[in-house]
Amino acid sequence: MDPVTIKVEGMTCAGCATAVRSAIENVPGVESAQVDLATGLATVAGDQPKTTSIIEAIMTRGYKAEAVEAVLDASGIRSQIEQTQLEHERLWRTRAIIGLSTWAPLELLHWIAASSGFDHGLLVPIIMWAGATLVLATAGWGFYKSAFAAARGGTTNMDTLISIGATTAYVYSVVVFVCHQLGLMHDEPLYFAESAGLLGLISLGHWLDSRAAAGASAAVRKLLHMQPDEAELVEADDQTRMVRTSMITPGQEVMVRPGGRVPVDGVILEGRSSIDESIITGESIPIDKEAGQEVIAGSTNTTGVLRIKSTVDGGSTTVARMARLVQQAQSSRANIQRLADKVSSVFVPAVLLIGLVTFLCWWLLGDDVPRGAVATVTVLIISCPCALGLATPMAVMVGAGEASLRGILVKSAQALEQAGSVNTVVFDKTGTLTIGSPEVTSVQPEPGHDAGEVLSLAASVENASEHPIGAAIVRAAREKGLEVAPVEDFQSVPGQGVSGLVNGRRVDVTRDPKATCKIIIDDVEAGLVTVADTPRPDSRRAVEELQRLGLDVFMLTGDRHDAAIHIAESIGLDRNNVIADATPESKLSTIKSFKGSVAMVGDGINDAAALASADLGIAMGSGTNIAIESAQLVIPGDQVTSIPQAVTLARMTLRTIKQNLFLAFVYNAAAIPVAALGLLGAHGPLIAAIAMACSDASVIGNALRLKSRLRKGRVDSV
Repeated sequence: MDPVTIKVEGMTCAGCATAVRSAIENVPGVESAQVDLATGLATVAGDQPKTTSIIEAIMTRGYKAEAVEAVLDASGIRSQIEQTQLEHERLWRTRAIIGLSTWAPLELLHWIAASSGFDHGLLVPIIMWAGATLVLATAGWGFYKSAFAAARGGTTNMDTLISIGATTAYVYSVVVFVCHQLGLMHDEPLYFAESAGLLGLISLGHWLDSRAAAGASAAVRKLLHMQPDEAELVEADDQTRMVRTSMITPGQEVMVRPGGRVPVDGVILEGRSSIDESIITGESIPIDKEAGQEVIAGSTNTTGVLRIKSTVDGGSTTVARMARLVQQAQSSRANIQRLADKVSSVFVPAVLLIGLVTFLCWWLLGDDVPRGAVATVTVLIISCPCALGLATPMAVMVGAGEASLRGILVKSAQALEQAGSVNTVVFDKTGTLTIGSPEVTSVQPEPGHDAGEVLSLAASVENASEHPIGAAIVRAAREKGLEVAPVEDFQSVPGQGVSGLVNGRRVDVTRDPKATCKIIIDDVEAGLVTVADTPRPDSRRAVEELQRLGLDVFMLTGDRHDAAIHIAESIGLDRNNVIADATPESKLSTIKSFKGSVAMVGDGINDAAALASADLGIAMGSGTNIAIESAQLVIPGDQVTSIPQAVTLARMTLRTIKQNLFLAFVYNAAAIPVAALGLLGAHGPLIAAIAMACSDASVIGNALRLKSRLRKGRVDSV
């Protein structure tokens, strides 16, 4: 069934998105779920899951949810992203300001009162109690709500630790304060200021998270800004008026003037101009286009006035589809993230157990309940796995977003992860390493046959075929003024050839080891036709860069061996790495025979099965729809050099993910024993909050460092 889209309100961090996804995936019939924190949208796929059940599952976790029927256009997606991000940022900024602005004077008051030597009676403790209560009721409300929703669903989350830690510090301080008034526990300090401070500091960390996430998703917003919100619609009387781009439907005509952006995908009806398609293809040189040629939404019309007939509606343009794919990739999970999710699912209960053991040990073995309580609170706070939850999503958002700015579409986090770990790249030849427009180079008739006759009859049969070689034969015959007669009883065998009746004569065009095609007329060999293709200008560079990256590069083609070897040698590919005479079936078995992680690059229908079966399918953006749908990664237009760029970018992203996970795991592994042993002293809870914020900052900073390197180096110079 078609995916179900649910709008979710109340998510404030990566942990919230994980909780919502987990709730959805437990609904019967759901096969997969992707939750995009940036837009607040959840996309659910499965075997007819009930939308009401999905909404109920989300609401049991404490979030609001409703079904979304209409697909947003580019403007709607951009507005949704900006609105959601502004709400998140404003929410955490408010909580951070309340928490920190209350904590700072409380902490100052505490130190002044302690160092002055005067007896301030109840004034100072009451002020500190009031301040802490204010922070818990405002900045703490979001944490309590999330923790309670998780508990109601029978689970725990990162906010569980924060809520219990802050509450424990607060309740312990209330108990000590009451005991002070009863003449007990005179030497025990109050932790009202620390309770307020840790909520303020953690809110500050989430504010930084939300700002970093907004920066990481800037690539999507930049894409969406390329499609204009308004279009100049041409009416039936040739008058024009400005309308919302989202109102454009297929078949309507729009006018695009010099300097303007194309509002929808379409075909030029009138005019001629140079079109800058760098937003889609990554190619900065404008392309001359005229009537009959296609244009893409978001591209810039640099010179002439164009009249364009739209081929899609305003919400289904290339820009909008690209943005949805990037969002899908940014909100999906890599395999390495699944490991982190599994660790997080048991980590919080384990920390709660460690906290309990810490308190019992201090109480039973050391007879020091106050210090045990402080150590327990410190353990709960310092163990919060926020950095673990941010480690992968932040890097994936940056990697997928930066790839899109180069015209490289990464469909999922798994694809990005796979691209970073491939060790073999297998190319189709025609249309991938070559231009895909072969030409007839020679016709060799057998004795008793004329070259013109052989070419004419071959073209007549091939005219009913869609194969590029057949198109080249037809084109050559027409250029020579030869007859291309109608064909009857046409038959095609993929990978073998075509046949049919032409003017009552049986004509077979079959594969031949000596040339491209062997022409058989009435069961008698009549001649050979050789068709040659030319390599793309950047194919040699692409192969060399992939080899420099340490990858094994192969060519897998259905073309004959000699022609494949000729192309391979012209682009610097070892002839031993050429597999020719392949059928669609043999391509599939060949891909499966490779060891390690294999990427298949293709563009045609006959490559679809191989693309789908490879560890990573890479489709040319100029290829067929079925090839693009079968692939996990799509490179722009005809730029083969985008493949080594994608591999380099993916490797950098994967390296950043591993670094982030290492930082998160090492932090928790080192911090928990230190906190449990009470080595952080009486101010352990506050130190723990600062340390946790620093842990988050290290992960965020590492992801932003990746973004800076990608922006600065543009990948190919790294």
